[in-house]
Amino acid sequence: MGAEIPKPFLPLAGEPVLAHTLRAFAEIDAIHEVVVAASEAWAEEVETQLQRVLPGRRHVVVAGGAERMDSVWNALSATSPSSDLVAVHDAVRPFASPALIRACLSAAFDTGAAIPGVPMTDTLKRVADGNVLQTVDRAGVFSVQTPQVVRRQWLFDAYATARREAWTATDEAGLIERSGRPLRLVDGDRANIKLTYPYDMSIAESRLHAAIPDIRIGYGYDVHPLAPGRRLLLGGVDIPHELGLVGHSDADVLLHAITDAILGAVALGDIGAHFPDTASANKDRDSREFVRGAVALIRDAGYRVLNIDATLVAEKPKILRHVPLMRARIAEDAGLTTDRVSIKATTNERLGFQGRSEGMSAMATALLARV
Repeated sequence: MGAEIPKPFLPLAGEPVLAHTLRAFAEIDAIHEVVVAASEAWAEEVETQLQRVLPGRRHVVVAGGAERMDSVWNALSATSPSSDLVAVHDAVRPFASPALIRACLSAAFDTGAAIPGVPMTDTLKRVADGNVLQTVDRAGVFSVQTPQVVRRQWLFDAYATARREAWTATDEAGLIERSGRPLRLVDGDRANIKLTYPYDMSIAESRLHAAIPDIRIGYGYDVHPLAPGRRLLLGGVDIPHELGLVGHSDADVLLHAITDAILGAVALGDIGAHFPDTASANKDRDSREFVRGAVALIRDAGYRVLNIDATLVAEKPKILRHVPLMRARIAEDAGLTTDRVSIKATTNERLGFQGRSEGMSAMATALLARV
């Protein structure tokens, strides 16, 4: 790789490669402990990543060795004797999918040992000193990946024999083969690449960035004065009160803030740009139509609302008993389930225009994603 630091700790999409690799195993409940072999200089960083990515999962950090076999032996020796299977995985294969890992575990549970592999598609040549000697028949030839899953005792015996008799192998499968144990090949995943050359890092970076959804956050704020003789509409709900909000439309301050948040997330302007208070059509208009209109606009732009969080600032009245209906109506208009709509209320501790009951204000945030 030509890097100044070991490959597992190279930055990849803002995290060490190792963090991505560990995360691949986070969804696998059958894995109850993780052992990582590392040099003393990087042991603390490994511990940090294990606690961050696999919180609560039993883990051990052991010293690495001069060769792969030495590192695996050290790690294998630290595994719990009660473990049925051991999965050996390259720290620089961050794209092993949960499906692939489960397939390897399942096959090894049945047969005792399993490895993932993909058939070779390129023509193979045997070369010496830069000269092509012959074409190698690629029929039945597979490129082998990790995780390689083996019964713990089988692997322990194979490594013990290898250390005693000076066997060498580039992977666990080589030792299992030599031990005469059965070995199952499962369908590998071509995306499960091993980061070996600088170009591989570029591929990995592009892949991770492509997987990040286009997420947008919008913020909305609105304020309206209070006056007698007006209905008080908040969150699309008619609330009994001696004062109501004043505005060109129905002056639902909560829905206006939400409308601005939805529009702002995709930089589509504000409520005034689409529903101006100079238009007669918007006179006393139901503000739920503004929310539905904003949702239609962002859908035309290729986005959908994921959740809404809004806060009303008012001295009175208390709105707690009205919140469930507010959430239900906002969810209906935004195309959400109610668990994705949050409505909160607070006073201004009798300070300012809200504290004097001269008006109300509202703030809202909306999270959007590209469809």
